[in-house]
This record gives sequence, structure tokens and C-alpha cells, in this order.
Amino acid sequence: MSEDKDIELIKHMQDGIPLTKTPYKDISDALGVSEQEVTERIKKLLKEGKIRRLAASIAHRKIGINSNAMTVWKVPSDKVDECGKIMAAFEEVTHCYERPTFPDWEYNVFTMIHGYTDQECEEVIERIKEKTGLSDYVVLYSERELKKVGVRI
Repeated sequence: MSEDKDIELIKHMQDGIPLTKTPYKDISDALGVSEQEVTERIKKLLKEGKIRRLAASIAHRKIGINSNAMTVWKVPSDKVDECGKIMAAFEEVTHCYERPTFPDWEYNVFTMIHGYTDQECEEVIERIKEKTGLSDYVVLYSERELKKVGVRI
């Protein structure tokens, strides 16, 4: 498969693989190559780092997970790694990042917490507070989703 076919393959997959019993066969048919070529090429692209990962993404709002709480935490710099690991271990936390601080914004760890309700998110925040001993934070709830797409080529 050529580099041009690699780009076609990536473009074909970037919006998701077909939800069929034979997704790689469907892709191979669309590209005019064998199914084996498709799977081998995906493995090679992953190994080369041209594709970082192949993963499922769930449309969380469609299954009722409607509350998203971006919670920003003021974490002492010597506790960032320890607290970050604790926060990231919560299954409701899908993103956990250290960010730079500024004179008027001292929150350096951001977590995205998902729940079926705001109350569920608040309960997770309370559990995080208990496990980390942190108390200085701000919760920013999502009002609506404006854009959600993966990286495109």
C-alpha cells in the first residue's frame, strides 16, 4: 500500500470505522485493497506513530451522561503528580491535565468529570476532595456542546 493509500485509509477511518460485522473488509473494499493489507497497514501506522491509537469513542450524551463538570484545582506544585494520579484514577474523570498558572488564575490541575446528573459530578468532586485533601477548586459546567470532532488530515 502506498503513502497515498495510507492517507486515504486514515481519512476513511477518522470519522470512525464502519459499525458492521466486517469493518476492515468494508474499508478494504472501499479502498480497493485486501483486508489483510488494511489490518497490516493500520498496525504499521500505529507502530510508526502516524496513528497514535485506535479506540472507541462513546457518544456520552446519547446514553444519558448529560453532565460535564470541568473542575479546576489549586494544587501545591509538589503534590501535582500525587494528586493528578488520584484524580485520574476516578472512572468519571476522562481528562486530567496540569496547566500553567497566572497571577489572576492559580488553578493548575484541570479535570473533566462526567455524570448522568450535576449531583453525580458533585459527588465525584467530594470524593476527590476527600482522597486528595484539596479544597480550593472551581466547577465549570457545560451548558451545551458546540463542537466535538477528532483531529482531521
